[in-house]
Amino acid sequence: MEKHSNPAVLEDERQAPEITPPPPLPPATPRKALLLIGLVLLLLLIGGLITMMLRIRDNRVLAEETQRESIPTVAVIHPVAEKPSEELILPGTLQAYEESPIYARTNGYLLRWYKDIGSHVTKGELLADIDTPEVDQELMQARANRQQVAAQLDLAKINADRYVSLRKTDSVSQQEADQQASGYQQAQANLAAADANVRRLEQLESFKHVYAPFSGVLTRRNVDPGALINAGSIGGAAGKELFDVARVDPLRVYVSVPQNYAPAIKAGMEADVTLPEFPGEKFKGTVARTAQAIDPATRTLLTEVDVPNREGRLLPGSFGEVHFRSVANTQGITIPVNAMLFRQEGPRVAVVDNDGKVHLRPITIGHDYGATLEILGGVELQDRIIINPADSLEEGQQVRVSPENQGGSQS
Repeated sequence: MEKHSNPAVLEDERQAPEITPPPPLPPATPRKALLLIGLVLLLLLIGGLITMMLRIRDNRVLAEETQRESIPTVAVIHPVAEKPSEELILPGTLQAYEESPIYARTNGYLLRWYKDIGSHVTKGELLADIDTPEVDQELMQARANRQQVAAQLDLAKINADRYVSLRKTDSVSQQEADQQASGYQQAQANLAAADANVRRLEQLESFKHVYAPFSGVLTRRNVDPGALINAGSIGGAAGKELFDVARVDPLRVYVSVPQNYAPAIKAGMEADVTLPEFPGEKFKGTVARTAQAIDPATRTLLTEVDVPNREGRLLPGSFGEVHFRSVANTQGITIPVNAMLFRQEGPRVAVVDNDGKVHLRPITIGHDYGATLEILGGVELQDRIIINPADSLEEGQQVRVSPENQGGSQS
C-alpha cells in the first residue's frame, strides 16, 4: 500500500474529528410561554411588595425613634424620711395685732398734725386738725334756716289756735280751720328736717378733729399742713390716707402648719418665736386660734400665734421662726436642692406619675441644709421627683424615666 509522503496531508490527518451540533429543539408551545411570563411577573410583584413592606417598616421604625427621642428622659428620686424631731420649726411674719389706716370724714385743708411716725398714742388722742371753711358756712346757713323755720312754726301755731277759736263761733269755715291746722303740722315737719340737717352738719364738722381709734404706734403720716383733704371718695377718687396706727402689743404671727402636723396644733399651746436679730433669744407665745380647715392649695393649716411685746422690741413686718414644742413625732421629708423648681407662683417640684406624666406640686420648705431641703408639705415618700428638672417642664408633659434610675432611690 502506498504511503503518503506529503507533510500537509499528514497534518490534516492528525487534526481532531469534527463535532456534530445537537439537533434543534422544537419551539415552545404558547401555554408554556404564558406560564413562564406569569411566573416572572409574579416574582417581580413579590419583590416589589417585599421592598414596599421593608420601606414601610423602616419609616415606622424611624417615626417611632423620632417620637421616642422627642420625649425627654429624666432621672427621678424618692424623698428621704428624716429622723423625727421633737419640735416643729416654721417660718412666719410678725404682724400688728390691729392696724388701721385713718382717713378724713370731711373735706378741707390740714391745719396741723400733732403726732408723727413712731409716736405712741392712746385711744381718743388728737392726731390732727382740719380746716373746713365750706362745712362751717353750710352749718351757719343751716342754723339760720332753722331759725326761720322755727319762726314760721310759731306763726303757724298762732294761726291754727286762732282758727280753732273762730271755728267755735262759726266765724270761719271748717275747711279754713283745717288748712291752718295742716299748715302748723307742715311747719313742725320743716323744723324737724332743719334740726336733722343742723345735726348732720355739726357731726360732719366734728370730723375736723382726727382722733386715734385705739392705743398703739403711729407707723405712717402721709400729709403736711396745707394739704387738700378729701372725705372718703369724691368723684371716684379715693381720699388720701392721713395716718396709719398699729397696735403692737401683742403681735400676731401667722404660720402655715403642714397637714401631717395639724392634729397636734391646739389653741392655748405654747410656742417660741426666734428672730435673726436676736440670736439665742426666744420670745414666748401662745397659739391663739387656727383656721380649722386645711388649705387645699398648700395642704397647710393657717395658725395664729400671739406674742407679748410690752417693751416694743419686736417690730411688725419682721421675719421670724416659730418653734412648736410637744408636737407628735412625725417623720420629716428631705429632697435634694437640685430637685426644686423656681416658678412665679412659688417653689415647685416635678413629680412623675405612673403614666409618665409630670405634675408640678407646690411645696413648703422648712430647713435648708445646703445640699438638701426639708419639705414640710407638698410631697410624700412614694413620689417620684425629677432631679435637675428643665425650666421648660410643664404640667401634664410626657417624660420617660431613665432605665438605670427606675428604682428612684436618692443617692
